[in-house]
Amino acid sequence: MIFKSEGASSDLNGFLDAGSHVEGDLKFENTFRIDGKLTGRIVSDGTLVIGEDGQLVGEVQAGRVFISGRVEGSVQAQERVQIEATGKVLADIDTPSLIIIDGALFEGRCTMSQRHGGSKSKPGPQAVAKAVPFPKDH
Repeated sequence: MIFKSEGASSDLNGFLDAGSHVEGDLKFENTFRIDGKLTGRIVSDGTLVIGEDGQLVGEVQAGRVFISGRVEGSVQAQERVQIEATGKVLADIDTPSLIIIDGALFEGRCTMSQRHGGSKSKPGPQAVAKAVPFPKDH
């Protein structure tokens, strides 16, 4: 189950319930769950969970992001982003690991870069496409 944290249940730092709307910046440790609407910026090394009724409009920088609701803006995760079947993501994503469950909606760009200690490592070798002329029939 994706909503269980790897540690004890007391790792949940906060919860934004359905019917609530918050605008501004959010910083937290461990795990935060959104079932209401948040407009703004989120910064954490922990786990962000967007529930089925949750909506996020803005910028996310987190360790891990699990999306079952709607996200618009940009998502940057140090470890991974997982979009559940009910998730709708209209955002650019930067993460080393992206999981999209069948039925999910993702519209945006994805950059998959390796992370080490929260910073990007040097990019690996790039694939180079070379145009080869199609042979003519005689």
